[in-house]
Amino acid sequence: MKKRLKREIPFHLMLLLPMLFLAVFSFAPLFGILMAFQDYMPAKGILQSRWVGLENFDFIFSLPSSRQIFANTIIISLGKLAAGIIVPVFFALLLNEIRVIAFKRTVQTIVYLPHFLSWVVLANVVSSILGFDGPINSLIQSTGHDPILFLGSNVWFRPVIILSDCWKEFGYGSIIYLSALTSIDPGLYESASLDGASRLQKIFYITLPMLVPTIVLMMALNLGNILNAGFDQIFNLYNPLVYETGDIIDTYVYRIGLIDMQYSLATAVGLIKSVIGFVLIMFSNLVSRKLVSRSIF
Repeated sequence: MKKRLKREIPFHLMLLLPMLFLAVFSFAPLFGILMAFQDYMPAKGILQSRWVGLENFDFIFSLPSSRQIFANTIIISLGKLAAGIIVPVFFALLLNEIRVIAFKRTVQTIVYLPHFLSWVVLANVVSSILGFDGPINSLIQSTGHDPILFLGSNVWFRPVIILSDCWKEFGYGSIIYLSALTSIDPGLYESASLDGASRLQKIFYITLPMLVPTIVLMMALNLGNILNAGFDQIFNLYNPLVYETGDIIDTYVYRIGLIDMQYSLATAVGLIKSVIGFVLIMFSNLVSRKLVSRSIF
């Protein structure tokens, strides 16, 4: 027992710094949740501010804009979730069929790169490409049509957000599926070849069914973040013209909390989001366990 404990001490020490980080930046700020139930005044502090119970929550749900904000968040998140599953799986299947290793690694490096760039950088790239004088509008004008204000149109803003997020993350997101592909027994493909199966038939009848548990698990992991529509991306791309379709919970909390200084309302909105996210994580974990006998915890 003593030898085992002595052997495990270095591993516990390795966890010390991450646990300290969580304690300072994740657990300690939980005390601030009390602001959601108060008429918080910075001068008085949390302990001295007036307690109002659920008034902030009632006020939030009575706002005409609150339903639109929650709807925007869910629609954008579901679009990202669908694209974030379909495109990486499709890309992983295509990449898995490449037999030239040098070309395969080059493609992987190129598509992984956007993941490591911040939205501060990529937002400028997207704005330049979709700008009035950008290459997309130049192409549209060359066909005799009027240019489109992509980032100022309520029709185009959501598709731009979903597609640009997919472009940034699909390469990196395909890593888990490429790893799952390597675990498939090669004997299955050999048997299918002996039976005369084509490449496409092997994909449909062997590869995709073997990927289903991984796909379901990834969906379960991402479902808990359904209310995280991507603050960094939207904050750097949106403007007042597209608040109707682009304003999400996080950007709304930023405006009312830090700009309008309505700290209690912002905390209440954030708490609602956290509770819904927790319920979704538990639900998705249960569904994953029932469907594919795999779960997050």
